[in-house]
Amino acid sequence: MFDIGWDEMLFTAIVAIVVIGPKDLPRALRTAGRWIGKMRRMSGYFRSGIETMIREAELEDMEKQWRAQNAAIMAQHPQGQPEAAGAEMASAEAALVGQDPGTGALPPPPPSAPDSAKA
Repeated sequence: MFDIGWDEMLFTAIVAIVVIGPKDLPRALRTAGRWIGKMRRMSGYFRSGIETMIREAELEDMEKQWRAQNAAIMAQHPQGQPEAAGAEMASAEAALVGQDPGTGALPPPPPSAPDSAKA
């Protein structure tokens, strides 16, 4: 992230030992570690908040798109017209005639009406 090499780390450690002193160095490193931990937690909270806002915005966009598609489908197929629905169902059933792909068998023949002319 910061692209710090070993030579820079060694230089920083030597400067820290000279400036802070070997006696107070562990306490200074502990304090620095706590501050870095706090900054990481704060950045994590900030990042999760931003990601939540992005997800909510995406969900709102998807919901708008879904509502538009639903309205278009409902406009194409209005309810309350049983004769049109019956014709659509008959054409759908006619398209299903043939071999059943799941079993490989032909469907049973449709029931025939009783022959009233012979009786």
